[in-house]
Amino acid sequence: MWRYVIKRLLLMVFSFFVIMTISFFLIRLVPDPVKCTPTEPTCQAIKAWREELGYNKPIIVQYWLYLGKVFQGNWGIGFKMYRAQEVTDVLFSKLPYTMYVNFWSSIIAIPVGIGLGIYSALKKNKWQDSLISVLVMLVISVPSYVYCFIIQYFLCFRWGLFPYATDVGSAFFDPHFFYSYMPPILCLSLGTIAGLTRFTRAELTEALTSEYMLLARAKGLTRGQATVRHALKNAMVPIFPMIIGEFISIIGGSLIVEKFFSIPGVGGLFLDSISQVDTNFFMFLSMFYVAIGLVASLIVDLSYGWIDPRIRMGAR
Repeated sequence: MWRYVIKRLLLMVFSFFVIMTISFFLIRLVPDPVKCTPTEPTCQAIKAWREELGYNKPIIVQYWLYLGKVFQGNWGIGFKMYRAQEVTDVLFSKLPYTMYVNFWSSIIAIPVGIGLGIYSALKKNKWQDSLISVLVMLVISVPSYVYCFIIQYFLCFRWGLFPYATDVGSAFFDPHFFYSYMPPILCLSLGTIAGLTRFTRAELTEALTSEYMLLARAKGLTRGQATVRHALKNAMVPIFPMIIGEFISIIGGSLIVEKFFSIPGVGGLFLDSISQVDTNFFMFLSMFYVAIGLVASLIVDLSYGWIDPRIRMGAR
């Protein structure tokens, strides 16, 4: 196990730097859009940072200078967005809003998705199963911005149940704050509910038709007892890692939903860094998402061995 973990960590570090190198060279090929007049208060700080990075030197020299800054924990300052502000400070100021909406969407989506999947598996080939399957396929097939628009149109415009934009002035534990976040929470929940429902139904259906279920029924267990004690327990083995990955992704932003509902989170910041070609913000946020993805994949893979002792990572 330890050999497998060390190997995966080394591969994660290697993958991280390969992606960072490719991203750096690609973003440097984009024409530099930064224009700074000497009368601006932040102009001198921007010019000083750009000189340190050697913008007038070959790109390979710029890369080594950038790596030196990164190893010191300095990811730079904003050139166009939040000028002369540390990109790390801006990210951490917006991260709570992203975590808030993702946390509540996971809290709602996980039990609902698993519950619908269990119900659909128990009602296999009946009208309830068919209805749930059709709705799941619709949600999975339709892009997220479509049902974002539908939720905003009906819940916010036609029926006036929720405000158009989220509240950013209240405290996180204020009921009105949570109330204003309900539309984006519902939007983020739909995709997770559909995915969990589909996966849970498939795993539980397979478990219910296994031979050990016939043995359990032959030993005198009722259908409900056999389902809870055996089928559901075995079906949850591949589902729990999905739940773990869902909670890890809480710190990741939702690019479309955050922009759609004016959430001042990480997702909107990342889109702005691309549209405005702010290289320091783009590099840091790209590596932030890459790090989340790499850590989540490692923890999910390791969780299989923790949940089911029969699984041994790295075994031959």
